[in-house]
Amino acid sequence: MSNADVAGRWLVFVVKVPAEPSRHRVAVWRELRRMGALSLGQGVWAVPDVPVFADGVARARELTGQAGGKFVTLTAAGRDSGDAERLREMFTAARSADWAEFLADCGKFEAELAKETSIGKFTLAELEEEEQSLERLRRWHRELTARDVFGAPEASEAAGRLRECTALCEDYAERVFAALHEMPGLQEGR
Repeated sequence: MSNADVAGRWLVFVVKVPAEPSRHRVAVWRELRRMGALSLGQGVWAVPDVPVFADGVARARELTGQAGGKFVTLTAAGRDSGDAERLREMFTAARSADWAEFLADCGKFEAELAKETSIGKFTLAELEEEEQSLERLRRWHRELTARDVFGAPEASEAAGRLRECTALCEDYAERVFAALHEMPGLQEGR
């Protein structure tokens, strides 16, 4: 299926959840945001009609039902090519914002590694923390890639930055092991 085919078919959700307790509304809202749904207005969300969104739709529907709310799913398409393109642009802009946030977190990760390296903090505990941060970035990248069905322009930069973060973490790991094994050549030469 081509991107043009995907751009023409959408699932639109009309979601109504009781105001109280608010935790139910928040849970549904979080699930819709987590899956990458595009907010079209109060209680109205949309995603391209592709399989990657099926589990998120099912979870949002289930959460809405548990809260005693209503979840209506409609299939939709733009009335003309301009409408279809506008939906695609809005969805891609939302993915671009997701990628921008991801890239900012890559920068924070790189800065943290640079700080630890500059102060010579080469401990296993710090390495474990950095590896957990890198794994979080990897999971996030997989999730963003899965829902970026139209290919936001920032996606390729994000893939490159993740590779850079991985290489920096591997370098940091080597420095930690060198420090633990008192192999000064590895520490000083990098």
